[in-house]
Amino acid sequence: MHISRVCSLKILGITINSRFSVSEHVSCVIGKCAQTIQALRILRSHVLCNDALHLVYRSTVIGKILYAVNAWWGFTSAADRQRMEALVERGVGSGLCAADTPNLTELIESSDDTLFNRVLYNQDHILFPLLPDEKDFTYTLRKRNHNRLLTIKRGRLCSCNFITIECCSKPVIDFVVGLLHFILAIFLLFTCTIV
Repeated sequence: MHISRVCSLKILGITINSRFSVSEHVSCVIGKCAQTIQALRILRSHVLCNDALHLVYRSTVIGKILYAVNAWWGFTSAADRQRMEALVERGVGSGLCAADTPNLTELIESSDDTLFNRVLYNQDHILFPLLPDEKDFTYTLRKRNHNRLLTIKRGRLCSCNFITIECCSKPVIDFVVGLLHFILAIFLLFTCTIV
């Protein structure tokens, strides 16, 4: 029996190559979205109202971009992200999409937060066993998004993982912001004491 070696694999519509890059998938999504945008321009020329046009754009183009984005967005390069962001901005600039549509980063962060909360609060969710262990914190220095242990990032693949991103990134950002507020408060207290 002969098994051929392949450079990329398409799993549930997501193409990933042997180097864990999704550039091929991003190119495919951009191509499909470009075709859809062209069809929407034709619909607009045939007197489709703006509200209907915006709805169709959001459900087709944005829907194609956000399909399983939690699984593959962590593997995108900066160039891939810029190309995807430019696609959404082009839709807003051409009037196919509402001007108040959030940018791609905000849409993806919202999708990540929604999925993470569904996983965190549903023990029957298929991703629930992948969450880190719970930890009972005896201090309440700052509000946390979850009560899970922070995982140690080990290499590029681990840092692309959706669960690791959600567990580590936001608490670290919250910690840094809290630390800056603390330093500012100490500075203000110190300067008030001297005067």
